[in-house]
Amino acid sequence: MANTYHQLYIQTIFGVKCREALIDLDWEDKLHSIIGNLINQASGKSILINGTADHIHCFFHLKPSVNISDIMQKVKSNSSKWINDSKLTPHRFEWQKGFGCFSYGHSQKNQVYQYVKNQKEHHKKYTFREEYMMLLKKFEVDFDEAYIFSDPV
Repeated sequence: MANTYHQLYIQTIFGVKCREALIDLDWEDKLHSIIGNLINQASGKSILINGTADHIHCFFHLKPSVNISDIMQKVKSNSSKWINDSKLTPHRFEWQKGFGCFSYGHSQKNQVYQYVKNQKEHHKKYTFREEYMMLLKKFEVDFDEAYIFSDPV
């Protein structure tokens, strides 16, 4: 739409099904690159993709006309297809249902970038579930703990 000006910064977070630690250091950079490209192809603009063995953080620009759920559906389905087609895990790879989504202003861009960049260091102190709960509380998101990402079996 003409004369629409925006600066939307989005961070999404999603986990491996049952939070299994399946994302290997040998191929995680390629996975991050694929996810970034999928976001770009879906009319987003990837800033940084990072994570740990059990979850991913995506930090990107978003146009107001783009549906975040549509982007995440494409990202999750196409990235899991790549993992499975490449036979990178001992069994069929799946992402956990759902995702977290948090919005930021331009003044927070560098802080969020550093947060996503330093995921491995951050998770020496906090589990994925603890981190996710902290973000939900920080952003005052109503949630039911029964539906928060399940623990590994």
